[in-house]
Amino acid sequence: MSNRKNKKVFLAGHEGLVGKSLYRNLDSQNNLVIVATRDELDLTNQHDVNKFFQTHQFDEVYIAAARVGGILANSTFPANFIYENLMIQNNLIHASHQNDINKLLFLGSSCIYPVNSSQPIQEDSLLSGPLEKTNRAYSVAKIAGIEMCNSYNFQYGRDFRCVMPTNLYGPHDSFNPKNSHVIPSLILKFHEAANKNYKEVIIWGSGSPLREFMHVHDMTMACIHVMSLAPEHYKNLISDNGTHLNIGTGNEITIKDLALLIQKITKYEGKIIFDKNYPDGAPRKLLDSSLLIESGFNCEYDLEKGLKSTYQWFKKNINYLRS
Repeated sequence: MSNRKNKKVFLAGHEGLVGKSLYRNLDSQNNLVIVATRDELDLTNQHDVNKFFQTHQFDEVYIAAARVGGILANSTFPANFIYENLMIQNNLIHASHQNDINKLLFLGSSCIYPVNSSQPIQEDSLLSGPLEKTNRAYSVAKIAGIEMCNSYNFQYGRDFRCVMPTNLYGPHDSFNPKNSHVIPSLILKFHEAANKNYKEVIIWGSGSPLREFMHVHDMTMACIHVMSLAPEHYKNLISDNGTHLNIGTGNEITIKDLALLIQKITKYEGKIIFDKNYPDGAPRKLLDSSLLIESGFNCEYDLEKGLKSTYQWFKKNINYLRS
């Protein structure tokens, strides 16, 4: 593994769930982490991005910036999703090459995989079948980012690496009741039920689908770990697919058991009702992260420990989150 410390790093997307955690962990290793707000730098503007890179002369780049949203947003604004994500990643990847930055990490999403992928999903499942329709524009943009990184690696000898994370949770997640993902949604729901003495909590679906969850701290430490691998080690790891690496825990849980665990953590004593009139979604979604584990990475958080720490953060910040 190469020396990770004292690098000058540009972190694109520092204000999101992943970005905040990446910033903390990169900074704690004595790296100089440069960030820019949207007002300071428009990542969709090629000229501005290149000028910014010329000014700072970075050693490494982490791309955690993206336009993201739930099913409704993806279904309603597919043109915005594909245009903005393509522009952001194209500008950052190309500016890195133009300014002779050899190390870059591109963060994708597990939605790059076909909707009917065999489980657990291996990296070589990419492009093996049709994508899920509601977020296809976003998925195609992320696939294009993988291809762009690997094209620059092939043509110019760059060391641009790509990782695909599983479902994430943790501090600074979105606890908006209208568009939260499953863990923050359940934490919010059970917290309110416990504090207002609701007799029951209703959860959509049967509770039977299996899902994989990873604490955002573990995910960002895995990113830094992947960037620390010697080039030949990384190339050998991805030799079967040649493009990217999955980042996950290798563990899964039913939505029902997840709900029971969050019920225990929030100390809610009422009933849980699963409303089967609502759809379950895919019955199972698990990444095969054996290559990451083979590289020597181990998670710090199991699910219960991670949920407890997330709930503690939520309680300390609930007034801010509601403002």
